[in-house]
Amino acid sequence: MKRLPLALVLLLLLVAGCSSSSSDDDDRPGPDGSSTAPSPTPSSSSSSKPGGARWQPRPGLAWQWQLTGKLDPTVDVPVYDVDGFNVSKAQVDDLHRRGRKVICYVSTGAWEDFRPDADRFPKSVLGKSNGWKGERWLDVRRTDVLGPLMAKRFDMCREKGFDAVEPDNMDGYDNETGFPLTASHQLAYNRLIARLAHDRGMAVGLKNDLDQIPELVGDFDFAVNEQCAEFGECGVLGAFTRAGKAVFHVEYDKAPAGFCAEARELRLSSMRKELDLGPWRRAC
Repeated sequence: MKRLPLALVLLLLLVAGCSSSSSDDDDRPGPDGSSTAPSPTPSSSSSSKPGGARWQPRPGLAWQWQLTGKLDPTVDVPVYDVDGFNVSKAQVDDLHRRGRKVICYVSTGAWEDFRPDADRFPKSVLGKSNGWKGERWLDVRRTDVLGPLMAKRFDMCREKGFDAVEPDNMDGYDNETGFPLTASHQLAYNRLIARLAHDRGMAVGLKNDLDQIPELVGDFDFAVNEQCAEFGECGVLGAFTRAGKAVFHVEYDKAPAGFCAEARELRLSSMRKELDLGPWRRAC
């Protein structure tokens, strides 16, 4: 048998060594309490964020919710929830440099006359006032109109670098909107909103809408709630924490001594805020 030249043998050994490798993917929780598991291999049905898994906030994470006033980026918490229109990409980048995850607040169930895209909403989808100046409920049955409009808003959140979306006014069916909305209409719309966020690689929270939590807990990555302690409703939010999903919760009128014990038992991320949602906070 003819022997191979020594140079050729060395070349073959080198190629064989380069072709073998090992993977040490890390699936441990990150310092912010979220999962750091890598994304699955992309497929035609995958909507994972390029370069990593979608953020999955876990129960008990401290947070700051500021929608008005000059943004204070110095609160030492792992999560910030801020206005998607008013906060710039530079501010989101700054919060990221400080180690924060950042949630994009966007109203998806009500029209606001002070937003830059307000004139894109046809009058046919505008209902009664939701109680806030310049705001009116939207006809969430009209997904043909609202779907593209909300997609553009979520594109804005993604382009600014947000990690997640807080879609507000997600319970129109339980209010006097001026439209004959049903629970089924709301479920379909809320699931559309969740898909729009997930398709852009962002996590998404269910805002209030307590009655539909059993149907929607699987569609959303976390919950945002106002005043569940005041109204004796916090127990139902346990569906999220039992699923390993954060519940970001605020009270406006109750002192922390009146709700923090229950919040700790339920593993809620709770604090007291003033109604204008400026920088002031008092956490449990």
